[in-house]
Amino acid sequence: MGIEIIKAGPGDLEELIRWRMEVLRDVFAPLPEKDAEPLRKRNIGYYKETFISGGHIACFAFLDGVKVGCGGMCLQREMPSPDNPSGQCAYLMNIYTRPDYRGRGIGGAVVSFLIAEARKRQITKVYLEAAENAVRFYRKLGFEPLEGYMKLCFSNTKKT
Repeated sequence: MGIEIIKAGPGDLEELIRWRMEVLRDVFAPLPEKDAEPLRKRNIGYYKETFISGGHIACFAFLDGVKVGCGGMCLQREMPSPDNPSGQCAYLMNIYTRPDYRGRGIGGAVVSFLIAEARKRQITKVYLEAAENAVRFYRKLGFEPLEGYMKLCFSNTKKT
Protein backbone atom coordinates (compact mmCIF):
# COMPACT_ATOMS: atom_id res chain seq x y z
CA MET A 1 0.00 0.00 0.00
CA GLY A 2 2.76 2.49 0.89
CA ILE A 3 2.61 6.20 1.73
CA GLU A 4 -0.53 8.14 0.90
CA ILE A 5 -1.01 11.89 1.46
CA ILE A 6 -4.55 13.19 1.91
CA LYS A 7 -5.41 16.89 1.89
CA ALA A 8 -7.18 18.05 5.06
CA GLY A 9 -10.10 20.46 5.04
CA PRO A 10 -12.18 22.59 7.38
CA GLY A 11 -14.00 19.46 8.61
CA ASP A 12 -10.68 18.18 9.98
CA LEU A 13 -10.24 21.10 12.37
CA GLU A 14 -10.38 19.14 15.63
CA GLU A 15 -8.01 16.49 14.34
CA LEU A 16 -5.59 19.13 13.04
CA ILE A 17 -5.58 20.73 16.48
CA ARG A 18 -4.83 17.37 18.13
CA TRP A 19 -1.92 16.83 15.74
CA ARG A 20 -0.69 20.41 16.25
CA MET A 21 -0.60 19.89 20.02
CA GLU A 22 1.21 16.56 19.51
CA VAL A 23 3.79 18.32 17.34
CA LEU A 24 4.32 21.00 19.97
CA ARG A 25 4.72 18.42 22.74
CA ASP A 26 6.98 16.07 20.80
CA VAL A 27 9.16 18.51 18.87
CA PHE A 28 9.42 21.56 21.08
CA ALA A 29 8.80 20.91 24.75
CA PRO A 30 6.25 19.59 27.17
CA LEU A 31 3.52 22.18 27.66
CA PRO A 32 2.17 22.78 31.13
CA GLU A 33 -1.62 22.26 31.07
CA LYS A 34 -2.19 25.91 32.03
CA ASP A 35 -0.37 26.95 28.82
CA ALA A 36 -1.68 24.19 26.55
CA GLU A 37 -5.38 25.12 26.59
CA PRO A 38 -4.91 28.83 25.72
CA LEU A 39 -2.50 27.81 22.94
CA ARG A 40 -5.00 25.24 21.68
CA LYS A 41 -7.71 27.93 21.53
CA ARG A 42 -5.44 30.31 19.58
CA ASN A 43 -4.64 27.50 17.14
CA ILE A 44 -8.36 26.83 16.64
CA GLY A 45 -8.85 30.52 15.81
CA TYR A 46 -5.95 30.41 13.37
CA TYR A 47 -7.23 27.32 11.56
CA LYS A 48 -10.81 28.62 11.37
CA GLU A 49 -9.68 31.90 9.84
CA THR A 50 -7.11 30.51 7.42
CA PHE A 51 -9.13 27.56 6.14
CA ILE A 52 -12.08 29.82 5.35
CA SER A 53 -9.86 32.34 3.57
CA GLY A 54 -7.84 29.67 1.75
CA GLY A 55 -4.67 30.80 3.50
CA HIS A 56 -3.68 27.41 4.89
CA ILE A 57 -3.26 23.98 3.35
CA ALA A 58 -2.87 20.91 5.52
CA CYS A 59 -2.52 17.19 4.94
CA PHE A 60 -2.27 13.89 6.71
CA ALA A 61 0.17 11.12 5.88
CA PHE A 62 -0.81 7.46 5.94
CA LEU A 63 1.48 4.46 5.81
CA ASP A 64 -0.27 1.24 4.89
CA GLY A 65 -3.59 2.78 5.95
CA VAL A 66 -2.36 4.07 9.34
CA LYS A 67 -2.31 7.86 9.93
CA VAL A 68 1.29 8.54 10.93
CA GLY A 69 2.06 12.15 10.04
CA CYS A 70 0.86 15.55 9.04
CA GLY A 71 1.97 18.81 7.52
CA GLY A 72 0.75 22.27 6.81
CA MET A 73 1.54 25.32 4.76
CA CYS A 74 0.53 28.89 5.47
CA LEU A 75 0.19 31.04 2.34
CA GLN A 76 1.56 34.53 2.76
CA ARG A 77 2.69 37.64 0.96
CA GLU A 78 5.98 39.43 1.33
CA MET A 79 7.52 42.36 -0.43
CA PRO A 80 8.49 41.42 -4.00
CA SER A 81 12.16 40.62 -4.51
CA PRO A 82 14.37 39.38 -7.37
CA ASP A 83 13.84 35.75 -6.33
CA ASN A 84 10.12 36.29 -5.69
CA PRO A 85 8.70 38.95 -8.04
CA SER A 86 5.06 38.25 -7.11
CA GLY A 87 5.67 38.45 -3.38
CA GLN A 88 3.58 35.30 -2.89
CA CYS A 89 5.24 32.80 -0.60
CA ALA A 90 4.44 29.94 1.71
CA TYR A 91 5.63 28.87 5.11
CA LEU A 92 5.85 25.15 5.88
CA MET A 93 4.83 24.14 9.36
CA ASN A 94 4.01 21.03 11.38
CA ILE A 95 5.92 18.67 9.11
CA TYR A 96 5.71 15.76 11.47
CA THR A 97 5.95 12.00 11.53
CA ARG A 98 5.21 10.04 14.67
CA PRO A 99 8.47 8.73 16.18
CA ASP A 100 7.83 5.03 15.44
CA TYR A 101 7.46 5.79 11.71
CA ARG A 102 10.41 8.10 11.09
CA GLY A 103 13.00 7.25 8.47
CA ARG A 104 10.47 5.79 6.02
CA GLY A 105 10.11 8.74 3.65
CA ILE A 106 6.91 10.10 5.17
CA GLY A 107 8.25 13.60 5.90
CA GLY A 108 9.62 13.88 2.37
CA ALA A 109 6.26 12.81 0.93
CA VAL A 110 4.45 15.44 3.02
CA VAL A 111 6.87 18.20 1.97
CA SER A 112 6.65 17.16 -1.70
CA PHE A 113 2.83 17.24 -1.54
CA LEU A 114 2.81 20.71 0.03
CA ILE A 115 5.36 22.10 -2.44
CA ALA A 116 3.23 20.76 -5.31
CA GLU A 117 0.25 22.59 -3.78
CA ALA A 118 2.33 25.78 -3.61
CA ARG A 119 3.34 25.44 -7.24
CA LYS A 120 -0.32 25.06 -8.26
CA ARG A 121 -0.87 28.49 -6.72
CA GLN A 122 2.09 30.02 -8.59
CA ILE A 123 4.10 30.36 -5.35
CA THR A 124 7.83 30.37 -6.02
CA LYS A 125 9.30 30.79 -2.52
CA VAL A 126 8.79 28.49 0.45
CA TYR A 127 10.18 29.08 3.93
CA LEU A 128 10.43 26.96 7.03
CA GLU A 129 12.04 26.86 10.42
CA ALA A 130 13.88 23.61 10.95
CA ALA A 131 15.05 21.98 14.12
CA GLU A 132 18.80 21.56 14.10
CA ASN A 133 18.55 17.81 13.53
CA ALA A 134 16.27 18.35 10.50
CA VAL A 135 18.47 20.78 8.54
CA ARG A 136 20.23 17.98 6.64
CA PHE A 137 16.85 16.48 5.65
CA TYR A 138 15.63 19.81 4.23
CA ARG A 139 18.92 20.47 2.44
CA LYS A 140 18.42 17.17 0.59
CA LEU A 141 15.04 18.51 -0.55
CA GLY A 142 16.70 21.64 -1.98
CA PHE A 143 16.21 24.15 0.84
CA GLU A 144 18.98 26.66 1.44
CA PRO A 145 19.99 27.43 5.02
CA LEU A 146 19.60 31.06 6.04
CA GLU A 147 19.99 32.81 9.39
CA GLY A 148 17.36 31.15 11.59
CA TYR A 149 15.30 29.56 8.81
CA MET A 150 15.54 27.94 5.40
CA LYS A 151 14.03 28.73 2.02
CA LEU A 152 13.36 27.01 -1.26
CA CYS A 153 12.95 29.04 -4.46
CA PHE A 154 11.81 27.59 -7.74
CA SER A 155 10.33 28.75 -11.00
CA ASN A 156 6.87 27.85 -12.20
CA THR A 157 7.94 28.35 -15.78
CA LYS A 158 9.25 25.29 -17.57
CA LYS A 159 12.51 25.64 -19.44
CA THR A 160 12.56 24.11 -22.88
